Order: sequence, then C-alpha cells, then structure tokens
Amino acid sequence: MKSLDLATVDHLLTTTRSVRKRLDLTRPVPLDVVERCIEIAIQAPTGSNAQNWHFVVVTDEQRRQQLARLYRQAFMQYREMNVNAPQLSEGDPRREQTLRIVESAMYLAEHLHEVPMHIVPCVEGRVENGPVVMQASIYGSILPAVWSLMLALRSRGLGSAWTTLHLMYEKEAAALLGIPEHVTQVALLPVAYFKGQDFKPAKRLPVRRFISLDSWGNPLP
Repeated sequence: MKSLDLATVDHLLTTTRSVRKRLDLTRPVPLDVVERCIEIAIQAPTGSNAQNWHFVVVTDEQRRQQLARLYRQAFMQYREMNVNAPQLSEGDPRREQTLRIVESAMYLAEHLHEVPMHIVPCVEGRVENGPVVMQASIYGSILPAVWSLMLALRSRGLGSAWTTLHLMYEKEAAALLGIPEHVTQVALLPVAYFKGQDFKPAKRLPVRRFISLDSWGNPLP
C-alpha cells in the first residue's frame, strides 16, 4: 500500500477555506480542469450506490447575473433577519473571525455576478415532509461529493465557497437552469482561481468541546 504524505493531506484539509474576497474575477476557469475535479468528487460515498448527483456548471454571463441577483436578494433578507443576533463576547475566538466572514459575505453578494463560474450541486429526490432517515440519506449522497469537489479545486489553485442563500429562491433558480422538480439543489459554489497562497487553519474552539465518549456530554478521559 502506498503511504500518504500526511503533512500534505493535513495541510489541504485544514487550510481549504471559503474563498470570497480572494477570488480572481478576471481569469477564466478551464472546463476540463473542473470536469476532472468533478470526476474526482464523484468517488465520494453515495447512498445505496444511487450515484444520483448532478452538477450544473454555469459560465453563461446572463445566467450568472441572474443567479447573483437571486443571491443578493436572499442576502439582504438574511442580513435583516440576523441584525439582532447575539454578539459574541470579547475573548471568544469566533468573534473576530465572524466579523471578517460577514465582511467577505457582503463582498461576495456584491460581486458574485463577476465570478467566472458558478457550480450548483444537485441530487435527485426531495426531502420535504420526509422522515429524518430519508433526509439524511439524500443529503448524505451529495454533500461528501461537494466537499471533495472543493478540495480538488483547491489543490489546483481554484477557490470556492459553500453558499446556500440562493435556495430562498430555489424555484426561480431551477427555472433559470432547467433543473427538474424532482431534483434538489444543495448549494451554489462560486469558482475562480484564488489570489495568494497564505491560507491558514481557522481558529476553532477546543476540539474536546465537541467530542462525547459513549454518551452525550461525557468527556474524553
């Protein structure tokens, strides 16, 4: 068995960030590179081997502009809904990072139409009113592939960000892209080459805060 270079793997996994402000809006993205990334992505697990994923790659300028318009409308609603959200206290490692994320999210809302490629990952099936097991199965058949896609893009110098706000207007986006009614959109990835190479691991709360041993709330020894 060929051993993996764990340092390289760990670096890829810990420094693949949501890229918004550092997307290169002027450089075209080759379709063959993205096709290879999607080919890698669909090696991800899929429930019952359904292989029921689909990726709508959008390069047409008018469609990108219309998707961006839907996204901006949703972003404005989201920002108003969260205007009274509780503020993180001083010393919380998430506080400074959250402020930067808000700023970069606003930037993306203003410039999404300029991003040279949008990718809308989809999965066959709907989850409305379905049992939790069905919802988990459907989303579990596409989300691992989308994350693999983002990792494959990153390894080739392409940045992306997992966004979902356009789903406030899912039907409008589906009509724009010709997506059938029985198919669920799960995200919208803006894709472009990124500027710079100095991506770092994000500041996170201590890992043991998120681990329970054998039962909820039981800490590791």
